[in-house]
Amino acid sequence: MPDTLTGAVSQPETVLAFDFGTRRIGVAIGNSLTAAARPLCIIEETTRAGRFARIEALLTEWQPDLCVVGLPLTLDGEEQLASVHSRRFANQLHGRYGMRVVLVDERNSSLEAQSLQGHHAPDDALAAAVILQRHFDAASSGFLLNLSA
Repeated sequence: MPDTLTGAVSQPETVLAFDFGTRRIGVAIGNSLTAAARPLCIIEETTRAGRFARIEALLTEWQPDLCVVGLPLTLDGEEQLASVHSRRFANQLHGRYGMRVVLVDERNSSLEAQSLQGHHAPDDALAAAVILQRHFDAASSGFLLNLSA
């Protein structure tokens, strides 16, 4: 993507996105060059150790330059209990693995994922792809809202 000051194209980045939930974590993958996101998997491990083992395996396999974590806000844009959990998760990604992490407003991402999928079954990986696509769209428009972890 072009540097806004010089117009030079920066190195493409691989990005992993997470739709964090206490029972499931949706994961999506994308690249800043194509600015396209796609669902990758759903982590359904029941223990914290199991979840982080799966995340570590994904980080090792995909070698992302950046992680995006959905930040669930209320319709009014206020934080809620789920926001605290997502922020904690983002901080853990940064602290455990030294990853750059960006939080992205995920309001209505599950509804958008359901409409894309055509039914009401939750698809956390597709919701993660929606979150990642929002990040790419904001970056390409020059309006990147950094809700930093």
